[in-house]
Amino acid sequence: MDCIELFKKAAAAMQTDPRCVALNSAQRACDENQALQDLIGEFNLIRIDLNEEIGKSERNNQKIAELNEKVGKVYNQIMETPEMVAYNEAKTAVENMINHINAIVNTAVQGGDPMTVAEPSASCTGSCSSCGGCH
Repeated sequence: MDCIELFKKAAAAMQTDPRCVALNSAQRACDENQALQDLIGEFNLIRIDLNEEIGKSERNNQKIAELNEKVGKVYNQIMETPEMVAYNEAKTAVENMINHINAIVNTAVQGGDPMTVAEPSASCTGSCSSCGGCH
């Protein structure tokens, strides 16, 4: 079996990882929360208004400031919902897992022993080319 097929099997197994399951569940919870979806819609409309005002040749700086304040308030409301908090936590956990996987793959490609790769620190990007060393 070639490595592509092995990676496909690994990716299918990854979908059952509790971190991925939690992310998918959190995404569904966000999608099903109508109040949250309404806030996201409001946020997008305000951003459109803000972008239009910024793009005008004769800008109204007071209106821009008001729209900036409004977009910030709605953004904070969105980010404070329990569903969005759970989503962001789950997303971070999956991103950390992917960074670990990337570090393993990069180590293997560079001829290192993938079995020795420890979980990267929180600041790791998964790119060993820019790394000062974690192993």
